[in-house]
Amino acid sequence: MSSKRYPEEFKIEAVRQVTERGHSVAEVAVVSVPPHTACMHG
Repeated sequence: MSSKRYPEEFKIEAVRQVTERGHSVAEVAVVSVPPHTACMHG
């Protein structure tokens, strides 16, 4: 199984969406970030 690679800047912005802007992990995941990725970097 291959995993998709995301640029570091993209991951940081995804975490910001959750931590600073109040979006849920599920909302951020809709834009192609798996929930476990957002949780791991948060």
